[in-house]
Amino acid sequence: MNALRTFLLLPLFSSLLMTTPNAFADELPPNYTVYEMRTYYAHEGKLDELHKRFRDHTLKLFTQAGMQNVIYLSPVENDDNSMSYLLGYHSRDQRKAAWKTFLDNPEWKAAYKASTAEGKLVKKIESVFYEPTDYSPQYSQAFSGVKKDPARLFERRTYTTNEGKLPNLDARFRDHTCGLFKKHGIENVIYLHPMKGQPGHGSTLTYFIAHKDQATRDASFDGFRKDADWKSAREASEKDGKILVKDGVQHRFFTPTDYSPIQ
Repeated sequence: MNALRTFLLLPLFSSLLMTTPNAFADELPPNYTVYEMRTYYAHEGKLDELHKRFRDHTLKLFTQAGMQNVIYLSPVENDDNSMSYLLGYHSRDQRKAAWKTFLDNPEWKAAYKASTAEGKLVKKIESVFYEPTDYSPQYSQAFSGVKKDPARLFERRTYTTNEGKLPNLDARFRDHTCGLFKKHGIENVIYLHPMKGQPGHGSTLTYFIAHKDQATRDASFDGFRKDADWKSAREASEKDGKILVKDGVQHRFFTPTDYSPIQ
């Protein structure tokens, strides 16, 4: 059963996740096929207040509206005063209805009004819709609900391909990279494509992997890059031309917030 879809429970179980973030039942059917990555840029000095609003109000109200809280992240190097999070939905239409329910909720209106009494918290919001790749992981520790202490280091990596080369990149991840990551101690978390109409559709792969810490991550990638199987897979996949554009790999490190369902 798909790990992410297994973790993203039916709404009637969401309250359980809110009270015990690491508990869930893996026998439920897959249900969420649309994911939204939202990034908030806070005004100077307002990031802690933004986190407090999410911790005390927003996550609960998202759940009540039918959204699935997946993971909430803070950049390790947070020079842009931001936080990012991933939500799950049944469809784009369900997302639209859920957000209307959320925004119309008197409790949200009251929480928003109270939190912005001395000025707005957020100066800019970015939103991108994704769908999972067909090789996004099976049941794994990344979504097992097992509490990690301390919280893991998450890495978001985005690859931009030359025209027509995204299927080649997907094949390389599906057939080789994901398995080699696991071999070298890198946890595959989720692999995503921007949906039609979104920036990077048809040419971009965004994925999250997890590590124990920075030193473990660096050692794992060193082993991965030196692996003869990886070198062979990369060479074979690019026999008809380079897959990625120049400087086509971007990455950023995150830690989960204290209120994130996934640690």
